[in-house]
Amino acid sequence: MTAPTDWPHLFFSVAAGLGVLLIGIGILVVCSAIAGTLKRVNLTLDEVDRQVAALSAPVAETLTHVGGIADTADLTIAKLGGVVGTLEIIAGGVVKTSGLAGEAVSPAIVNLGAALTGLTAGLRSFVNGKGSSGGGPASEYAPHDRSEAVQ
Repeated sequence: MTAPTDWPHLFFSVAAGLGVLLIGIGILVVCSAIAGTLKRVNLTLDEVDRQVAALSAPVAETLTHVGGIADTADLTIAKLGGVVGTLEIIAGGVVKTSGLAGEAVSPAIVNLGAALTGLTAGLRSFVNGKGSSGGGPASEYAPHDRSEAVQ
């Protein structure tokens, strides 16, 4: 009892099997190539990790140092801000004090100027003899003509 063989169906089944086998082999080759590339990428990444690990300690130390400098600078700027505020307060006080001193001294200077003007006028009249009733000693010696004084 042999059954008749359906050759076209058998041929297409074998061809489909061979096609799937070839596709599988092609996928295997592609996956092998990708595996080799990924292996090289993995080695490169391991080298990068090693170099980064070697640099991480100095970089971390430098960043800590820079952070300390920045903190010190922040504290210094805060202190300078306080000093500037104090200096502004002092400058305002000096301005007020100088204004008050000017207001206090100005009348005294005006009074002194008036007194000196009066004293000068009095001395001038004493020396020139103008306005004196007795013809005192200054009027005896005072020249009446400037040409006599020059000789």
